[in-house]
Amino acid sequence: MTADTAPATRPATPAFCTDAELGYRRSLTDFSEPLALDESYRLAHLPLVAPEHPRVIPRREGKPYEMGRHPRVFSLVLPVEDAALRASSAFRALEAELKNAPFAGKIAWEILPERRDKLHATVCGSLGTGNAPFVSPEVRHRLARIGTFTVELRGLFSGNVNRGRLYLAVYPERRGEANPLQAIQAAFDRPSGDLWLVGLYNLIDDLDAPETAALAALVRRWWNVPLLRVTLRELWLLGADDDLVLDSEIAERLPLGG
Repeated sequence: MTADTAPATRPATPAFCTDAELGYRRSLTDFSEPLALDESYRLAHLPLVAPEHPRVIPRREGKPYEMGRHPRVFSLVLPVEDAALRASSAFRALEAELKNAPFAGKIAWEILPERRDKLHATVCGSLGTGNAPFVSPEVRHRLARIGTFTVELRGLFSGNVNRGRLYLAVYPERRGEANPLQAIQAAFDRPSGDLWLVGLYNLIDDLDAPETAALAALVRRWWNVPLLRVTLRELWLLGADDDLVLDSEIAERLPLGG
């Protein structure tokens, strides 16, 4: 995987899917009220970053979580190199703004080093539980036919699910009328999605009204700002025991192209 430049055989500036084709606007946090950590976040994320918080949901009937941990789940993910991201001057500027934001003290900065080797956006979630799933020769052939492609990371993004997690948004290269991330989902017989997110920052508490307004302003200011361009040459089959992949393994690297 390489970053910032596309291969010589491609146009210097690939065309990327637009907001009109993707689901980021539709899935944005409603900032009209102070941001409260939602139930899914308090069950799956908050126990990992602030286990003593009074609003932690330690477990819930019918859910596999126990203080944020669950049986190992394998998913297909798009990997992102932390070093390449931090070499981006635009990303460094974004993070500097976050560190000076009024809610900076409510970000779990200490977990970033624990996750730097596993940054990713999920393409096909929950492909197997317990043991790594078998990837058939037919699926591998489909991936080879898709080949390498470029994505651009932009942000900041805060969604209407898992409120409390802050992401970078993935904008895939457009191949004519095709979206290669949707082609990958089709290769695994999964329905087409329209948003792919690199989870990066986690809040440890609700935000008050001024803090929420500051986050909304950051999201507006950085919307569609390119942070990093990545040419993908492989995907990971990633197994994890928690949604922050703190306890995880790369079970297999699946190449794109021949």
